[in-house]
Amino acid sequence: MSTDLRHSHLPIDGRTLHVVESGDPAGRPYLFLHGWPESWRTWLGVMAAAPDGVRTIAVDLPGIGGSVGAVDGGSKRALAAAVHALVRELGLADATLIGHDAGGMAAYAYLRRYREAGDRERVGRVVIMNTVIPGVPPWEDVLRNPYIWHFGLHAVPDLPETLVQGRQAAYFDYFYDVLSADPRRITAESRAAHAAAYGSPAALTAGFDLYRAFAQDARDNAASAEAGPVETPLLYVRGDREGGDLRAYAQGFREAGVRRLTTAVVADAGHFAQEEQPAEVWRLIAEFAA
Repeated sequence: MSTDLRHSHLPIDGRTLHVVESGDPAGRPYLFLHGWPESWRTWLGVMAAAPDGVRTIAVDLPGIGGSVGAVDGGSKRALAAAVHALVRELGLADATLIGHDAGGMAAYAYLRRYREAGDRERVGRVVIMNTVIPGVPPWEDVLRNPYIWHFGLHAVPDLPETLVQGRQAAYFDYFYDVLSADPRRITAESRAAHAAAYGSPAALTAGFDLYRAFAQDARDNAASAEAGPVETPLLYVRGDREGGDLRAYAQGFREAGVRRLTTAVVADAGHFAQEEQPAEVWRLIAEFAA
């Protein structure tokens, strides 16, 4: 794909979203949501791997990077509403929504909240990468895992901001280094861009609020499951070096009412598969969308 990137700042529901596009504006759209501690730039390699005939769209989550105005409390249901408004603003049709980490949690909330036929005409399928969904098994097992200590720390009011402000690069590096199969694949340029995206106190809080909302997210997802099954196709992806039993995640989605589930593993990748193996991630997305 051409490396030409088109940046815009769109007014959406009282906030401004930083949107980065590449490819054919009339092509089939793929909309990417990043996680923590990331920015839109985490998708740069995947966007570059896509052919010229498609339209790739990456967005800074509300309140982070070039996007101004966070959602209250970091709720994934509220993030899904912001993404839904963006989808309508961009006039997307037959789009594939891809979310990594907390962006994957928001993509799941979108899948559950916007499942009527008209919405499925706009977003026809969803890809969720390298995350557990609040309230959906194996959620409770993940919460008990001592290696996931940061879920608790990041949920404490104010404290993580106090500890991390001014030290974003060093703190984020810990996660890139520990959670990737080969830390060298998370480039210095990418790390610097992500740290800058959380440079302001407001952006740092918007990032930690993603964790503070987990209890509410779990309640929202439980209510969604009780409302009935969902027919929108879902691809769930994990890096093979990330750990976790893929079958347990698949079973959790099915128990929650996801009827059309596909799973895939990215070889030689950890948590940041889209930066570690961007060409393979694009291949999986494109095969699923086809």
